[in-house]
Amino acid sequence: MAAEIPFNRNFEVNYGAIESVAPGIRRITANNPSPFTFRGTGTYILGEGNVAVIDPGPDQPEHVKAIVEGLKNETVSHILITHTHNDHSPAAKALKEITGAPTYGFGPHGSGKPALKLTAQAGGDMDFRPDEKTQDGSVIYGNDWRISCLHTPGHTSNHICFSWDEEKVLFPGDQVMGWSTSIVSPPDGDMGDYMRSLDELLVRDDKIYYPTHGPEILQPQKLISAFQDHRREREEKILACLKLGNDTIDQMVQTVYEDVSESLHAAAARSLFATVIYLVEQKKVEAIEGLDIDGRYVIR
Repeated sequence: MAAEIPFNRNFEVNYGAIESVAPGIRRITANNPSPFTFRGTGTYILGEGNVAVIDPGPDQPEHVKAIVEGLKNETVSHILITHTHNDHSPAAKALKEITGAPTYGFGPHGSGKPALKLTAQAGGDMDFRPDEKTQDGSVIYGNDWRISCLHTPGHTSNHICFSWDEEKVLFPGDQVMGWSTSIVSPPDGDMGDYMRSLDELLVRDDKIYYPTHGPEILQPQKLISAFQDHRREREEKILACLKLGNDTIDQMVQTVYEDVSESLHAAAARSLFATVIYLVEQKKVEAIEGLDIDGRYVIR
């Protein structure tokens, strides 16, 4: 029986407008909709008067202008980055130049896996360098809020979730979204890390999530459990493919992602490869020719 994920894709957007979503939390959505960003990047504004901007978004002058004009009577004191994909962090540079606010993040793209010495990756913002590096357990203080940082690698190695502990609110970036599963693309994306991060989020008592794409998540633990079941189901499908002799990623993606549009199969193949790597780590699968997306695999 297929895992049932309680997706919520009911999300209307008024691009360029700052909208209140909860006391002390506002959102402005960038006009960059796509199969990977849903309606666009949701930039969050935390606090009032002196505010933090979470995930300023893509390099779109009109989005930065909308943020600045919407906050013209307030002071941006912090710029928080969940991770360095091109739809999340590039606008931080322009926003910092205008406001003077320092940027906060785990580190440059790939910094969660320093041994990789990652110098480029499709979709990665390779230019971002935070003014203040945040680690797991770091605390960031504003005038009327306090944010705890959770290092949640998986979607990217430098992914951070921001927790407004007093309100039991979590800003999970792309690690958990309500409209879709997350892409996990090696080498920086790591399925083992992703699953372990979900385990850590599951035991928390957060009441509501505000992901960077799509609407708020009102039952985060229920959604996380469904995601875990879904990923385990993908693992079983991969093992079933291997038993039938379908031993390459290209062969397996047609079956494992039969529920996904073929236009997205290239991206799906990256996540499938991440799952295969995870199965190799668990010693359930063996790589015949080394860990490579074009390699061949067998059950151990």
